[in-house]
Amino acid sequence: MKPLVVATGNLGKLREMQAYLTDLGWELRLKPAELEIEETGETFSENARLKASQVALATGEWAIADDSGLEVDALGGAPGVYSARYGNTDSERIERLLRELGDNQNRQAQFACAVALARPDGSIALEAEGVCRGEILDATRGSGGFGYDPVFYVPEVQQTFAEMTPELKRSLSHRGFAFQALLPRLMADN
Repeated sequence: MKPLVVATGNLGKLREMQAYLTDLGWELRLKPAELEIEETGETFSENARLKASQVALATGEWAIADDSGLEVDALGGAPGVYSARYGNTDSERIERLLRELGDNQNRQAQFACAVALARPDGSIALEAEGVCRGEILDATRGSGGFGYDPVFYVPEVQQTFAEMTPELKRSLSHRGFAFQALLPRLMADN
């Protein structure tokens, strides 16, 4: 099995990535805890490439990274690349989001995700993006998932990400769509 360093400290993301990459012949490892990569990109793609490349260079191993976040139409795409920094905890981030949205009737939003795979020399081997459209509820629903999942509602299935089974979320989520685009190319190269 080839080692693959997952460039995240987010356990929720790690669990989701593990589910997508099962049975592909990779031995997944978390990036070293002391290795912090500053996300200076202006897009999710730039941040995913930056994290994958820097972790690959630092470890000398293949590395995979994603960057994702919530983009709310009425907030001009905010919080966007700052989704994880919109507060100190998930509940603070959700509270800030709902406060800033207020009673705005336009609740349209999307989760976006970019995934990048870097070779041990830091060059990017593969990348993909995915988007899931939905809307922001006025209050949280569900206890699963992480981040903004309890307020992100997908009308087609009438559930928030936090109410979905992990399997359903994987099939409908921004990360799911990005990995659906990435996996066939990853399997062909593996």
